[in-house]
Amino acid sequence: PQMPHGRMPLPSFWKVVEDTLQQSSAQLQTFCQTFETVTPSPVTQPLNPAEERKVLSLVSKHGPDKLYQVTSNISGSKDLDLTLLRGQIVALLQSADTKGNTNRWLVDAGGPRGFVPAAKLQPY
Repeated sequence: PQMPHGRMPLPSFWKVVEDTLQQSSAQLQTFCQTFETVTPSPVTQPLNPAEERKVLSLVSKHGPDKLYQVTSNISGSKDLDLTLLRGQIVALLQSADTKGNTNRWLVDAGGPRGFVPAAKLQPY
């Protein structure tokens, strides 16, 4: 198949490619900003004292930027899967499972460690 820009000199062709990419990038940025303003952030549930102690220990072990909150109940189906309740705080250990699947993350739930679906976690 003949590309529409096939007869164009190479520098002009790359200019067209670059312009198109910049345009798409700008559109994506606008979309992300709109999306962030439209979706209200889920209400963070107040933590009970036991959870709070657990969170503090996770922070001291892994650092605050590794903490995630479970957005909906998770019932582990495979070996090494964790069963967690919505609102629980976990620390990210690895953003992939042993097979390199990035949809399952290895987390520390303040004692038990195991895998959870990445889609059910949000930064805390």
